[in-house]
Amino acid sequence: MSSLIQVVINGILLGSMYGIAAVGLSLIFGTMRIIFIAQGTMIVLFAYLVYWASIKAGVDPYLSLLWVVPFAFILGLGLFYVLFRKAAALEDRNVSLLLAVGLMYLIDNLILKLWSATPRGLDIPYSDAMIVVSGIRVSWLRLALLGLGLGSALVVYLFLKRTRVGTAVRAASEDMEATTIQGINSVWVCAISFAIGIAMAGVAGVGMATVYSFDYQFGFVFAIKALVALALGGIGNVFGALAGGLILGIIENLAAYYVGIEWIEVASYGIFMLVLIFLPQGLFGRRGLVKKV
Repeated sequence: MSSLIQVVINGILLGSMYGIAAVGLSLIFGTMRIIFIAQGTMIVLFAYLVYWASIKAGVDPYLSLLWVVPFAFILGLGLFYVLFRKAAALEDRNVSLLLAVGLMYLIDNLILKLWSATPRGLDIPYSDAMIVVSGIRVSWLRLALLGLGLGSALVVYLFLKRTRVGTAVRAASEDMEATTIQGINSVWVCAISFAIGIAMAGVAGVGMATVYSFDYQFGFVFAIKALVALALGGIGNVFGALAGGLILGIIENLAAYYVGIEWIEVASYGIFMLVLIFLPQGLFGRRGLVKKV
């Protein structure tokens, strides 16, 4: 039983990263209706920036949150107005998707030129710190990553529920046309949602830099895992997206423990397909998102 508890706990901690990325994807898709496939690459970019700040300036990765999140938000605004503003207004979402793919490969190659293909990872003084309770071992860094996920999801939830801007974002995710008729600037709403989504990538980048070894190719794989987490949790629910990431982490750890590491991808993508077929709105998504035909 203790082994099972350890596997589940490790899965929850692993899934924190997926959850943070899924929350950002949920915001972007909810308003712009595009699958921002470059989200994983943005996370890797911020992880490299945190790595660089730690190596060159000795900045603690978690203190980097103080500059990474504002920088990511501003960068998100810039990317939206330069690349996605006109595409977001088009009925054909394939244009935005292709822009996201182009951005992904552009950043991948930029990372390759700046930092080479050598995998990077931070050796933090407290990286080996453990919390041991009844024989269950929990890494402090992974526990901190879970705290980042819960904290960032809570901030986004409060923003959406307690602020006027958040109310506009929620209204736009329900019906952009009706929101525009009510006098709300749809471009501005999309820009804010996109910027917050990129800010969440900045948070995830901090977590990646502290826990993972990463390279320039890690972004695409991570973006797909975030999409799986989003499908599990469901669009339109911030904590649902986070929960989807935690569930995915548990599934992967259980598969690795009971079947074998080589079955991790089979399990995660198999669950992904089953959810899309039998529960397309996700476990916690709004039921109204799926129409009967």
